[in-house]
Parts: sequence; structure tokens; C-alpha cells
Amino acid sequence: MASEAHHHHHHDHHHPHDHDEATESWVGQDGRVYHSHDGLAPHSHEPIYSPGYFSARARPLSTRNFKERAFTVGIGGPVGTGKTALMLALCQFMRDKYSLAAVTNDIFTKEDGEFLIKHGALPEERIRAVETGGCPHAAIREDISINLGPLEELSNLFKADLLLCESGGDNLAANFSRELADYIIYIIDVSGGDKIPRKGGPGITQADLLVINKTDLAQAVGADLAVMERDALRMRDGGPFVFAQVKHGVGVEEIVNHVLQAWEVATGNKRH
Repeated sequence: MASEAHHHHHHDHHHPHDHDEATESWVGQDGRVYHSHDGLAPHSHEPIYSPGYFSARARPLSTRNFKERAFTVGIGGPVGTGKTALMLALCQFMRDKYSLAAVTNDIFTKEDGEFLIKHGALPEERIRAVETGGCPHAAIREDISINLGPLEELSNLFKADLLLCESGGDNLAANFSRELADYIIYIIDVSGGDKIPRKGGPGITQADLLVINKTDLAQAVGADLAVMERDALRMRDGGPFVFAQVKHGVGVEEIVNHVLQAWEVATGNKRH
């Protein structure tokens, strides 16, 4: 039986006095090895003991006050799978009926935010780009204040109905904290190969919605969509997933419907 620590997924933020300043890493009270770098809060890269289960995913917080910060959609996934393209598509699809604002994360640049501005996703003042430095996952999971600040500010400034938060590209172990994202979309693409869905990881298995993007590339890379569908169903315990070609608008409406359905349930609002 795995020890209690393995099931304890909260990251204890230890104070500096808990360890010698000179050491690179230390063992926390939960038995995990923590480290801190790039000015990030201490965090561990703890082993994950299973690919994760959709039914066992962290639920949205029931105590959330949407007046402080509007319903927030987190978009995560590996590098280059189409996160920013999805941000743009969601903005284009919903901006006429809803008040939106967006925060993008890149490690070293503000490129994704600039892409959204250049393509007129939303008025420029509704878009903030955050340079996270360090591991992208830290900014969406352990040290989320770097995102919460601008999201709360934009939310109040524009009386937002929905906020979009795009993570920096990361690996299959990255996922959003529920303190940050009320609805989590994880986007992968077929060019990584049809084995990606069955590799699992919390994004694939536990995101509220899995998007398998760039289906038009399947033939070119020899990926079998039937295999991806079978594995996605199995790995996600029946949790929803969408095949898409975000750049060509395919599957976008279906993704928007999933988001708005969750928004209605969480906020009690009716879609416009």
C-alpha cells in the first residue's frame, strides 16, 4: 500500500528556516524532496504513481467567489500542440457574447500574448502576457500568484464572464491547480504519435476536456486516429475528449460547448 504521502497532492510551501539556505534541495515533512530555483516557491517533482483517473480528478472548488475572479479556463499541453491557436479560436468564438480576458504564460518571452494581440483575439488591454521563468508547471500548479494577480485584475476591470489562462508548454506531468482553473483543457496533437494518449499523465487523464488537435496530420505522421480514440476513452475513464483542427475551426464549437456547459453549472448563469 502506498504511504499516505503519495496520496497527498498539496504542495507544502516550507519556510526558509526549514532547511539550510546553502542546500539545493531538502526533504519536507511529507517525505518529498523539495527544491527551489529561479525565485519559484519550493516545489517537488514528486513521482506520480499512476497515469491518473478522470473520476479521481480534483473537482472544481465549490467555495469559489466568481465576483472576485471570473470563471477561469486553463489551457495546458506540450509545446507546439496548439494552445495559443485554441486561445485565439475561443476568443473569436465567444468575444461577441461574453466579456473575456486572457493571460498567457511563456518561459522567456511574451510571444503568445503578442500573437493574440497581433491577431486581434481581444482588445489589447484585455490580454496580459506573463514571463514565468523556470518550469512552466510551477506557474499553474505551485506558485500560481503570478497568474492570479493579472487574472483578478482583468476580471474586475472588464467585469469578465470568463477568463482564459494559457500555460507555457510543458510535459505530460503538468496540470493546473484548482485554485487557478475552474475548467481545465489539455491539448495534445497527433504529430506526437498515436501513443501519446495512452502514456497518460494528469493532463491527459484528468483534464476536464482532452483535445486531440491537428487530426489532418495523422496520415503524414502515420498516426492512427482509431487507436488514439480507443486509448483516450480508456485512459480517460469515459471523460470527454474532442478531435480537432483548431487552426481550421474544426471541433472548436464542440470545445466551446463543453466550456459553456461547465460555466453554466459553476456560475448558475445561462449561456447567451
